[in-house]
Amino acid sequence: MGMTSKSKGPRSKRRVSVFKTKKKVGNTKDLESLISLTFSEQANMVLQDLFTRYPPDDGEVDMVGKKTEKIDKIRQKKDDIFCKPSMSRAEIAKKVESLASKMEKVAYLKQITEKRSKLPITSFRNVITSTIDSHQVVLISGETGCGKTTQVPQFLLDYMWSKGEACKIVCTQPRRISATSVAERICYERGVNVGVDIGYKIRLESMGGRNSSIVFCTNGILLRVLISCGGGRSKREAGMKPAKQDFPDITHIIVDEIHERDRYSDFMLAILRDMLPSYPHLRLILMSATIDAERFSQYFGGCPIIRVPGFTYPVKTYYLEDVLSILKLKEYNHLDNTVSSLPTEDTELTEEDKLALDEAIYLAWTDDEFDPLLELVSSEGTQKVFTYQHSLTWVTPLMVFAGKGRVADVCMLLSIGAECHLQAKDGSTALEWAERENQLEAAEIIKKHMGSTISNSSEEQQLLDKYLGTVNPELIDVGLIVQLIKKICIDSQDGAILVFLPGWEAINKTREKLIASPFFTNTSKYMILCLHSMIPSAEQNKVFKRPPPGCRKIVLATNIAETAITIDDVVYVIDSGRMKEKSYDPYNNVSTLQSSWVSKASAKQREGRAGRCQPGICYHLLSKFRAASLPDFQIPEIKRIPIEELCLQVKLLDPNCKIEDFLQKTLDPPVFETIRNAVLVLQDIGALSVDEKLTELGEKLGSLPVHPLTSKMLFFAILMNCLDPALTLACASDYKDPFTIPMLPQDKRRAEAAKSELASLYGGQSDQLAIIAAYECWMNAKKRGQEARFCSEYFVNRGTMSMLFGMRRQLQNELVRNGFIPDDISSCSLNARDPGILHAVLVAGLYPMVGRLCPPHKSGRRLIETAGGDKVCLHSYSINHRLSTSKSKDCPLIIYDEITRGDGGSMVIRNCTVTGPLPLLLIATEIAVAPLKEDDNDDEGDDDDDDDDGSDDGADEDESDEDAMEINNQSGGLREGKIMSAPENSVRVIVDRWLFFRSTALDVAQIYCLRERLAAAVLFKVTHPKTMLPPVLGASMHAMAYILSLDGLSGISVPIEAVDRLTSMVNATEIDKSAQGRREGMVQNSNGFPRPLMSHGTHQQSPSCHRHTRLPAPMGTTSLGNPSSHKVQLPLNSAGMNQYQRPASRGPDPDPGPGPGPGVDGNSLGMLGQHGPRGDSLKRQRGNGSR
Repeated sequence: MGMTSKSKGPRSKRRVSVFKTKKKVGNTKDLESLISLTFSEQANMVLQDLFTRYPPDDGEVDMVGKKTEKIDKIRQKKDDIFCKPSMSRAEIAKKVESLASKMEKVAYLKQITEKRSKLPITSFRNVITSTIDSHQVVLISGETGCGKTTQVPQFLLDYMWSKGEACKIVCTQPRRISATSVAERICYERGVNVGVDIGYKIRLESMGGRNSSIVFCTNGILLRVLISCGGGRSKREAGMKPAKQDFPDITHIIVDEIHERDRYSDFMLAILRDMLPSYPHLRLILMSATIDAERFSQYFGGCPIIRVPGFTYPVKTYYLEDVLSILKLKEYNHLDNTVSSLPTEDTELTEEDKLALDEAIYLAWTDDEFDPLLELVSSEGTQKVFTYQHSLTWVTPLMVFAGKGRVADVCMLLSIGAECHLQAKDGSTALEWAERENQLEAAEIIKKHMGSTISNSSEEQQLLDKYLGTVNPELIDVGLIVQLIKKICIDSQDGAILVFLPGWEAINKTREKLIASPFFTNTSKYMILCLHSMIPSAEQNKVFKRPPPGCRKIVLATNIAETAITIDDVVYVIDSGRMKEKSYDPYNNVSTLQSSWVSKASAKQREGRAGRCQPGICYHLLSKFRAASLPDFQIPEIKRIPIEELCLQVKLLDPNCKIEDFLQKTLDPPVFETIRNAVLVLQDIGALSVDEKLTELGEKLGSLPVHPLTSKMLFFAILMNCLDPALTLACASDYKDPFTIPMLPQDKRRAEAAKSELASLYGGQSDQLAIIAAYECWMNAKKRGQEARFCSEYFVNRGTMSMLFGMRRQLQNELVRNGFIPDDISSCSLNARDPGILHAVLVAGLYPMVGRLCPPHKSGRRLIETAGGDKVCLHSYSINHRLSTSKSKDCPLIIYDEITRGDGGSMVIRNCTVTGPLPLLLIATEIAVAPLKEDDNDDEGDDDDDDDDGSDDGADEDESDEDAMEINNQSGGLREGKIMSAPENSVRVIVDRWLFFRSTALDVAQIYCLRERLAAAVLFKVTHPKTMLPPVLGASMHAMAYILSLDGLSGISVPIEAVDRLTSMVNATEIDKSAQGRREGMVQNSNGFPRPLMSHGTHQQSPSCHRHTRLPAPMGTTSLGNPSSHKVQLPLNSAGMNQYQRPASRGPDPDPGPGPGPGVDGNSLGMLGQHGPRGDSLKRQRGNGSR
């Protein structure tokens, strides 16, 4: 296990300490295994020139900060949509009068008003407004279809206006489509345009302003508003009265769908609970389905609950066994038997029949008068009668007889086909009625009947067993879904079909299968629509429109259609029983995003979607046994995801608050390990200091609506003029990569080769670079009308690419809105194709996810060692899964996105990139320097395993580090002098206390200085986005870009593959002209970098460039070092630099004199800090900006 034990103390006081064994690097074999970090001759000249002009100085970075103390104010258009309208009583009275007049005169508004009056929640209007008036927090628990989402905001608005008071009612929804669609629906019901009295605000889209009295937004938008008011918390804790500007004058906050338990809503509720006492005018209304309402009430101190019944038509339910029978037995038309119960002129129960049944059910239950009900059941003798549900309570005849213990009548109803699974308004079944009333015999009869139903007939069971024996139930059977949709369309005339699928991949596959079927080719008869959170709003809104007569609407949706929205013409629901869910194991820091089974609560919600306009049918594509074993509720999101983003928001809300203390206030707090892991990541990237203080960089990282790691990558990419590929990678990491995985072995090999070919355009050995190349090639192919061919030959998902295109545009607009980049971003991607700079951008976005390729394993598996000491496999999906080392001493570095659980529970890395040590040394949290060979006396006493003198020879690793530091304090100067006695001395460089490299004292000193300047430059650019970098930082960033470019890919030999087949698809003419020259270049120069495809947008660059020759600078070339030799091309300017801030074109001083080396004075070596006997550094450098 790699552990060592030591003991100390006499007899009974003896203690055993177990700790990780320190790896010693001292013998010749170990020294040879160290990855060597050396700068090329050209890089050395650039650094020499830089430090000659701008010598290292411990105070230089601080001086940069002092010179520009005033931080740029990012000029944004003031968003006053959350401010209360400035309306007088007279203006409000005029609005009320205008609205009333409109409702009277406009015909369609009259009809809508009539429909609104019939909604169940309408009768609760006065109760709701009066309760909210007298309580600061109110919970409205409403059944599906009760009207709470659309009506409660209007109740409050009309109530406030009736008092002559202006108001600002903010309603949050968990999804963007919910916010926009509900706002549009309310505007329709009131006869006004969106953006006047009612508006909405979602990410990068807004309608309305200060005069909008009702504003719909997502949970994330309101959370950012609350975070921006976090300063008020500090003032309150200091005993000061919160200022008016600390919180916008919102009067009401409505948080809808709280039962979904997304991370933002749980986090937001904790904030609101703390803020309410300081803002007594504020009213909080929580709205939920009838799920766990009491728990939410208790969370807010026992706030009142208003329970509202819903209204949906009965829904007939089928499970997988039934569906298999339906599709197999052609002579049995199941829809003929069920559609007869749908309301038509010929078969619908008359109003007189319904009234008679309602009265008979009422009399039987309340007065024990059973004869009227028995007479109706026996005389009519139809399915419609004995499965009839009371119009208000949904009680069936079977429930009444079961609750009253009338065993004979129960048996009679069951024998003629009464449904046991139908539910009353409170969700109870006939069995639950019998058990609740202690009618044990009736309950037992119903149980036996249900048991015989669940056990299935022998034929159904055979069908189910055969099906499950050939199909993986964990996967979506698209073929079965298409057959079922076709069957529904053949056997019925109208009614929209809603299909619940787990994600975009399943939606796209189903859509393509439907379109490929001749049955669905007629677009005038079938309208196939997709509903996904990442689809543009305009496309999403199409699902709400009713199709023309004779056309059936088929909606393929994720769980977004479960509760967030209502498609009111749905009659048929097909439930795959699956959903995409991310889970997280904090104990080994492993995440998974996979399709999982839904909960019983979700299945019930999906079923209810079929009964909104008329009686409906729901097909659950899971067995009855599986349905019975589903969990009751889904695990809250805050407990199953990494929470770096939320932890950063805690510090933005209140910099003085301890993160763990605040998160313990949430309804279901995450475990301590999850919080600890998140804090460590934030500290590693410089967002938090060691003592958990928010840094200036952390404040800026939290300003973007993306993960902090992604924000940092974007800031670094902006600084390096490499934004375009960073946008692609940011969106792909937030969504998914675009590559598909074929099923056939030969296709899998072709897909693997195609992905490697794409990656080779940027140098190869990188899944992330393959994504970047795929996106750019897709864009070019699309422009030339060859999108379909490209996607087919390179196994790229067109739908995913389109999604990434939209996400990129949104993220780019967000950067512009926050002032981090200009409106014209062409200058932000001038170095977008430089492999060295690109690798540094990847490291900035993926760090601290760093691993090291282990020597070949006897099993042949490629194992990666992580910082925690785990050995993790490379997934066969990765380009690098066949990566091998030419010699046993080679241990390439790997950066990866995450560790996930693979088949069989093993931990795997799916996407990774091989990189070199330079980007890591520049960006890592901590680096230390030690002698290349440890002195023998450094290890003195290590073998004294059995000291009885009480000395602490058994100290663990941390104690050993402290001892080393103490020794170092006593002899630090001598120690440092020995290590750094000459610039050419070979030293060990330790990154994050586990990765070892070999370099020289001079190179390490220069890296230390560049790290400091990089940290200062990143911080300067995020706090002064419109200001040029100071000269010292501008020149340093330009030099850094140059040496990163020279560093190329990773220092590991990479074979360059021909890309004729790929490039010929995009621009055959250009390729024909340059193919011969490119082939010759590949033969002559093993470092050739072919990129004729890369002609997108601002990325026009010389085709002759390769990884060791930078792109031509716009101002020409500059000689470095001796003007008579070493002509090289400079990199394009980094962000915020001009031509006068580049390293000067001057050589070293003719006589540098004695000292550590040219361009670096003796004082610069002091930047290395102090080092212990084993080289443990006392100076901890935070990556990029936390100082």
